[in-house]
Amino acid sequence: MSRVAAIDCGTNSIRLLVADVTEAFDGQKELRDLHREMRIVRLGKGVDATGRLDPEALERTRVALVDYAVAARRKGAERIRMVATSATRDASNREDFFAMVRDTLGVEAEIISGDEEARLSFVGAVGDLDPDDGPFVVTDVGGGSTEVVVGELRDGAAVVTAAKSVDMGSVRLTERCLPSDPPSDAEIDSARAVAAEVLAEAFASVPVETATTWVGVAGTITSLSGIAQELPAYDREQVHGSTLTREDLHRVADLLIRSSRSEREKHGSLHPGRVDVIGAGALVVQALADELHARAGIDRVVVSEHDILDGIARSIA
Repeated sequence: MSRVAAIDCGTNSIRLLVADVTEAFDGQKELRDLHREMRIVRLGKGVDATGRLDPEALERTRVALVDYAVAARRKGAERIRMVATSATRDASNREDFFAMVRDTLGVEAEIISGDEEARLSFVGAVGDLDPDDGPFVVTDVGGGSTEVVVGELRDGAAVVTAAKSVDMGSVRLTERCLPSDPPSDAEIDSARAVAAEVLAEAFASVPVETATTWVGVAGTITSLSGIAQELPAYDREQVHGSTLTREDLHRVADLLIRSSRSEREKHGSLHPGRVDVIGAGALVVQALADELHARAGIDRVVVSEHDILDGIARSIA
């Protein structure tokens, strides 16, 4: 058994997982959570426009990492891996980020490629699923990027057959196309056009036609599940493993895309840090749902709380 700490630093949030990892009889690694935590730090705020990480965003991230380092030590983590994704890949001052992480956490942050981000998301998402339900298509709609991955479980191991990461997520799309509150029809049309154009790159590279089960991971899809279920507060147990039909997704997405921020705040299960960008994220999920239906006949998504964070933990066990 290994006790590990995994940190995923994305465009919108930074998350920590401390877990025990054991190897099952079939060779598959199993995780037992000891501590999970998520904070909205919006590290990627403005990066799409300026090409730089904002000093205030760096400070918010540093404060979170100070607490994460304490939590990892307190839980007795033997190894720690921190992965940074879309926002830091694109920032001209990313050396400031590296230095801050070294000083705060005592390890180097790894800026991974979009393909590696996609692979880790897939490994985390399907690790505890039934292999007979595959092949799987896993989608991860983040703040700065979206990943589409196809693969399966073979002999207890997650095998990726194709993956693509594209530079579009809830924060980028909000900043680029949806500045108004609520967004205008023209802004929504523009956002849909951008989403369709960028996602076309992913679908051109990943043969989703081979997949039979769609698994959605990360904060956008889990938020949609909480709202669809009308949860009074976010409940991880209720969200994990829930299923949303394409009809459910369109209904909830249309509601969020056209709502004002004050109207979105009324959803008790929606994290306050996602209120201003959830409309754009929902629009991306809606586009994914339509493409997967058209290309693979898939009409529902299995929502998973297991994602890149779990993949990072499995990678260092």
